[in-house]
Amino acid sequence: MSQNIFLCSETVRPSTRWLDAFPEGGCHEQRTLADAARPGDVIWVEAGHGDWLENLATLVQTFSACHLVVVSMTPDSAEAVAALDRGARAYCHALAVPSVFRDVELVVRHGGLWVGPELMARVVGAAGRALAPHAEASQPLLSGREAEVAHEVVNGLSNKEIAAKLGITERTVKAHMGAIFEKLGVRDRLQLVLRLSEHRDVSLPVH
Repeated sequence: MSQNIFLCSETVRPSTRWLDAFPEGGCHEQRTLADAARPGDVIWVEAGHGDWLENLATLVQTFSACHLVVVSMTPDSAEAVAALDRGARAYCHALAVPSVFRDVELVVRHGGLWVGPELMARVVGAAGRALAPHAEASQPLLSGREAEVAHEVVNGLSNKEIAAKLGITERTVKAHMGAIFEKLGVRDRLQLVLRLSEHRDVSLPVH
């Protein structure tokens, strides 16, 4: 059975809420992690300590059969993007409630990405600016209105903000989002931004 492992050190320990979420979870220092981790395990890493980003990239490569999750005491959209760019599957507050930790575990075990609703819009906007996904194509997959909606998602706007900007209803935005996800084979807004950054067969309007 797969397990949850928190990467500990002399100064880093999991919160009591994490321990409440995973009473059977383990706490290992990096020197003992290789002996403890098994394929399918979720490894939790706290941000902000030393060269944690470089260390995260090393962990992702070394434990490629595991799921890496980053927790932070001061969640930040730029930090979240950096963590995901290094290969983390999720990013959340280090003091999240136990139910959130369990939600994160469920999502990453099923192959998804998780940053939480409170950070999603900011992360998507930061990722869109960093990845510069705008491209022209002769045969776009999306309709004109779908491309406009996708463009505003990349800019980090919520459904409500997109509806107000484009002069349509929130229900219509949700319908367009469903069509966009289906056409591009993505599950959420962050995957949409990453998808648009990698494939040049989708054209977005440039404003």
